[in-house]
Amino acid sequence: QVQLVESGGGLVQAGGSLRLSCTASGRTFSTYAMGWFRQAPGKERQFVARISRNGGVIYDVQSVKGRFTISRDNAKNTVYLQMNSLKPDDTAVYYCAARYGFGSSDPTQYEYWGQGTQVTVSS
Repeated sequence: QVQLVESGGGLVQAGGSLRLSCTASGRTFSTYAMGWFRQAPGKERQFVARISRNGGVIYDVQSVKGRFTISRDNAKNTVYLQMNSLKPDDTAVYYCAARYGFGSSDPTQYEYWGQGTQVTVSS
């Protein structure tokens, strides 16, 4: 069982930055691939970025290219999402998720989810 707790969301002006954190319980964090997803009102949950157990990263290039960076610190059981040059279209609830073994861009492949953190970008 893995419990995930996100933090770091908030209200920011367009062009600003936020860093989201997601801390996992348990001693097996390093065996999980981690992903960040977001969901805006009335829309489906969207893949943002994922990171493998050993640090390999994949982004949804179209939406976050060059602006977001995912990273992880296995010693702290934490995955991060650094978000720069934020746009109003980035407004959503952001979720982190854990998948045992290999990562995926498909949210249905993840076993564990955090409660989400709201990110609001004003124009």
